[in-house]
Parts: sequence; C-alpha cells; structure tokens
Amino acid sequence: MILYAHSVPGRPEAEWEPLPDHLAAVAARAAAFASLFGWAETARAAGLLHDIGKASAEVQAYLHGQGPSRDHSTAGARVGAALYPTLLGRMIAAIVAGHHAGLSDGADLDRRLDLSHPIPDSTAWPSQAGPLPPVAALRPTRQPVAPYGSGFSWAFRTRMLFSCLVDADFLETERFYAGGAVARGGYPDLAVLRARLEAHLGALRDRAELSRVNAIRAEVLAHVRARAGLPPGLFTLTVPTGGGKTLASLAFALDHAAAHGLRRVIHVAPFTAIIEQTAAVFRRALGADAGVLEHHASFDWEALDRQGGDTGFGTDGASRLRRAAENWDVPVVVTTAVQFFESLFANRTSRARKLHNIASSVVILDEAQALPLRLLGPCLAAIEELAANYGTSIVLCTATQPALRRIDGFPNGLPIDDTRELAPDPPRLYAALRRVTVETKADPVEDAVIAAQFVQAPRMLCIVNSRAHAAAVFERIRDLPGAVHLSTLMCPRHRRAVLEAARERLRMAEAPVRIVSTSLIEAGVDIDLPEVWRACAGLDAVAQAAGRCNREGRGERGRMVVFEPAEHRMPRDLEAFWRAAAPILRRAQDPLAADTMRDYFRELYFRKGAEAFDNGILEGQVWPILPEIEKRASTGAFPFGSIARTFRLIDAAMEPVIVPWRASTEDNEAEDLLERIAAMDRPLAADLRRLQGYMVPIPPKTRAAWLARGTLAPVHPQTGDALLRLTEPDLYDARTGLRLDGSLDRAAEDNIIG
Repeated sequence: MILYAHSVPGRPEAEWEPLPDHLAAVAARAAAFASLFGWAETARAAGLLHDIGKASAEVQAYLHGQGPSRDHSTAGARVGAALYPTLLGRMIAAIVAGHHAGLSDGADLDRRLDLSHPIPDSTAWPSQAGPLPPVAALRPTRQPVAPYGSGFSWAFRTRMLFSCLVDADFLETERFYAGGAVARGGYPDLAVLRARLEAHLGALRDRAELSRVNAIRAEVLAHVRARAGLPPGLFTLTVPTGGGKTLASLAFALDHAAAHGLRRVIHVAPFTAIIEQTAAVFRRALGADAGVLEHHASFDWEALDRQGGDTGFGTDGASRLRRAAENWDVPVVVTTAVQFFESLFANRTSRARKLHNIASSVVILDEAQALPLRLLGPCLAAIEELAANYGTSIVLCTATQPALRRIDGFPNGLPIDDTRELAPDPPRLYAALRRVTVETKADPVEDAVIAAQFVQAPRMLCIVNSRAHAAAVFERIRDLPGAVHLSTLMCPRHRRAVLEAARERLRMAEAPVRIVSTSLIEAGVDIDLPEVWRACAGLDAVAQAAGRCNREGRGERGRMVVFEPAEHRMPRDLEAFWRAAAPILRRAQDPLAADTMRDYFRELYFRKGAEAFDNGILEGQVWPILPEIEKRASTGAFPFGSIARTFRLIDAAMEPVIVPWRASTEDNEAEDLLERIAAMDRPLAADLRRLQGYMVPIPPKTRAAWLARGTLAPVHPQTGDALLRLTEPDLYDARTGLRLDGSLDRAAEDNIIG
C-alpha cells in the first residue's frame, strides 16, 4: 500500500506525492543546508522524521478527503527523542514537533512527548523513512565552540537546524505542487557582482571632482579593500559620515566573500529610510538583475497562520500564498535590524526559515550604535555565535563606533581588537572630515523660534523626535518656499519622491530647501544642507544629524544646533541618551570627536548598568533572555516561544497598512498592483515586495478601529485582516501623509520597521 505525503484534490493518486519520496527529498535538502555549519546528519535525521506521522490511517484518510486534519508532527519528535542522546534527541524532537506550528517552550514539548498524549498510530513509519543516521554520524564535522555559554549555543543551533528543516520542507512542497523544479535564483554570482562594482567605482572615480573629501573617500575605499583577505570573523568599520562607508563596506564584503568562499552579503540597517536608499545604491552599482532583496515591512504570514489557514499539506490558499515569502536565497539582502535580530530569536516558521542562509555570509551591521540597549546583550551573543560557529563575517559599520568591545570594558563585549578595524586611523579621518561647528542652546526652544529661523535660512533642516512635533513645526512653515515634511506617516515611495525633489532643488544655485523631519533622515540619507537643527537626543544621533550638514565639505563649516523643545515632551526612550550627551555637548570643545564619542558611550553604558542590556519583558515581568536560556543548558528544554515573545526590538510595534499613494493624477501603479494581487490565486513575490513601497506603520488600536469602520479592507480574500489597504484616500495628506486624528505622538523608534 502506498502512503502519501501530499494529495492533489481532483487528480488520480498516481499524481500524488508518496511519503518516502517527500521524506528523502526534505532530508537531503536539509542536510545540504546544514552542511555549511557541520550538522548535516542531524538535519538529515530530522528531515527523515518530520512527516512520519503521516504514516497513519487517520492522516491518510484526511489526504483522501475523509475526516479532519490530524497531528502528524509529534510522532517524529517522539522517535527522535527516543533514538538519540538527550541533547541531540531533544533538539531533533523540538524542530520536528515545531515544523508547522513553530518551536515551543520546553513544557509544551514535554506534553507532546509524553506517551499519554494521544496521537495517530504511525507504527508503519520505518518502511517510509528508511534507515536513520546512527548516533555516531551525528557528530558535527566542525567542532563547535560556546562563546557565550553552552545553553545559548545549543538553543541557537536548534533554531538554525529548524531553519534548515522548514525551508527544505517548504521548498520541496513547492516543487511538488509546481510539478517540478521551481524557478528560483538565476542571479549573477558574487564574482560577477564584484566585477560590476569595480566598473561602477571606476566610473565614479572618473566623474568625481578633485576635492579633499573625495580624496579621503578614495583612501578609505582602498584601505578597506586591502583588508579583505583577513580571516573571517568580527570586524569594525569606523568611518565618519560622508566618508563613503556604504560603498566601501559593499566592496569589502564582495572582496572578502571572494577571498573566503562566502555566499551572500546581508546589509542590516536600523531604519527603513536607510534600507530604501542603500538598496537603490546597491542596485545602481550591481545592476537591476543583481538579486538585491529589500526586506523590511512585509506580509504577516504568522497572522495568517493564526487564522488556521495552513494545515501543512500545501493544498490550501494560505500555503500557496506564503510560498511567495522570502528565504533570503539571493546574493544581496538589505534589511532592518528588527527583521534580522528578531528572526534570530524567532520561533515561527516563516521568520526562522531564512536563518540558515545567514551562515557563510558577510553581514554588514550599519549604524550598529542604534541597537536598542535593553536587548543589546542577546544581540551581541548572537553576533558572536554567528562568527564563531556559522562561518559568518560581521562588520560593525558606524560613523560613531560604540564601545561594544571587551577591550572597551563593555560587559560581555565582543572579542574585537584594533587589528580588526578596517578603516585607516578613524580619529585622523574624523579630524580630516570635520565639516560642522556644533552649538547647544542653553534654554528650551519654542516652535515659533524654529519657524523664524527657517525664514532667515532658506536652506535648513530641522530633525525632531516625534511625528507630532514634525507635523507641528511643518504647519508653521508650510507656506514658505521649498518647505517639505518627512515622517513615517508617509509611505516609502512618497518619502523617496520628496527627498529626490529636495535634492534636485539643492542642485539649483538659489532654490530654497526647508525640511522638517523625524530621525528617519539622519542616518544614511544622502542630503546636504548648510544648517541643521537637532532636537535633544544621544550624541550618536547628533553626529548622524551633523552628517546631513555641509556633507561635501565645501566652503566654511556648516552650522549644527542642538536644542531642547519647549513645547514637546522628550520621548522616554531618549531620556538616558540625552542625560549622557547633554554635559558633553556643553563642555567639549569638539563634541563629535572620536575620543569624545567613545567617552559618551562609556558614560551611557555606565549609567544604564550591566543588567539593562538584557531587559526583556514577558507578561509584564522582567525576563532576562540569556540567563533563562543558560539555566536550561543541561536539559535542552529551552523556552523558544517565550524568547520569541520577549525579544522585540520595539516595545510597542506599529502595524503596517497599505496606502495607494499616487505621485500624480496619472500614477495608477498602486491601484493596478492591488487589483492584480486581489485577482490572483497566488500573488507573485515581486508584487508583494512592491507593496512595501506603499506601507505606513500605524498604532494597532488605530488599525483595529479603522478596520471595524471600513476605513481599511483586506487586500486579498485569503489574507483577511493580515494585509489591509486604506479605502478613504482623504485620510492621506499630499504633504504630510496619513492623518491619525491626533494619534501622532510616537518616539523616535517608530521609524524602525521589521
């Protein structure tokens, strides 16, 4: 009797997928993924066991349309736990049990492993799975180390092997239902991209004007590339704003990958505004066909799972839709810190499936100083684990290198010394690239004073800490020539259009450009004004804002003004940063010098205390992640579900909605895109990615209220309220974006989107 893994309703059984074929294919693919970090045979065992629960009369009846869906994951988990030693068996059991529902807490796995928990009888499984790898074969081919602790390394390894299994399962299911190999990849390899970058850099050199700043950029690029042969591991790249670190870091990554056989480049930035610009820079340098994946606010596949759509058999609409999600199998990924780090601590399948593709890659952590302090400990532990056990090179790339190394005195800091710095003499670079004079206002400043300064300064930028403050200042100047507003209440395509128009005006000799923005503009956005005002924040934020002032170093130094707002409360999350920065700004002759910046970070970390860097919250209680993992090191009963709920880089995450913004009356791109997605049984991945350009993050309560009153509607029948579009265009202002009827007051972190 033939047992099946997948059925095709309405088609003869000869076209169904036999269970042995699926188990063998998933096992082989999962083993290939895990071979990069030495755990191929463990992944193979998990692949052979993951669906043996389908070797039961109840599950086979379901596949024939007779009876309800049944648990088919627990059977393989029990066999894995019984056949292999404690930690290995527990790890296999966890990933097999969770390959649809996600990795659970240890107590939930224990409940399922208990023989009193009823599951379908699948004793016929040996004839379907074939022989399993013996215990001796499961020894890793690369000797693992435990840089933080044995518990953390085991828990991390479990997630990486979970990623191998679920991605292999998704891909093999996709292949079967597509009737053969699915068109994936086909991108130029990294050697081709490296050659294209070389040509692009040469063209830039030929066009560049002879200037001191461009000479320094050329020096930085040459020095960084000369370091690409260093052994893989952890690096720092400390280049002041305007020093050309974006292309220099990409050049290093491609050179380093070529030297050491690494597979892809992953650029991680804190803000959506940065990845929009960075992805555009990379595409110009590498070509439109280069496979640059821009991954930030994407479709919430977990929300669809919670609606009960995915049975794990791949025949329902939810399964078909979710196959459009990305697993990062591309040469170049540009993503956010939220997406990167929350995935590393995730337990759900759609978030975790990409993890194995981080192994043997070059990861550029752009603006590393922007990582939230309360989860900095787990972030650093993950960084060190990737470098130590997964062949990943990680570059901490900043203009204001935080004191995160052990030699800086940071608790459990990274083992990086000065020999791993890629830039030539960062203090000298800063002195050579100093282009602004910083002044600090002694008294709080009213919005009317800022508006009056905009009247006097036709080219000026003011950066504030909340969307509400940005809207208030803009209302005072909106009738001035060249006045524009930027915040995350505007969709990314709208913001890009406003920025490009501002840059075009800056290229005109006398055209006024007056910009009011939240902090989304201050890191990585290429714009240059002679005067910049910055509402009080950390010294690193002040330095980033200064990077938008006299960026090209022409003529006299630019004017940088730091002020405390008189009419707007400082976001609570910024208070500690400002307390550390304020005295330095008032006393330092050059508050942005490299040594001063290092002193600032030391002061900030000292004020916080070591316990502040692993300060997760679970069910209203402080729940430090790393100790909770280590206390379970001997049993492997790790609380994966609790960790995933606790590890949130943003305390109060916003939820995206789709706004069909139009650049002009003739622009129908958004509506055409939405109509195409709604009409398709299986939307294309490329179409779902394009939706990111029209996403605006709003508070969950506002989203729920708007959905209830019909202001929002589902984009696709299968997605329900997981993906919503705005139906009332009057709620979107052509200059300031989405109107939330007074719900504008958000902290600076609102511009981070996962």
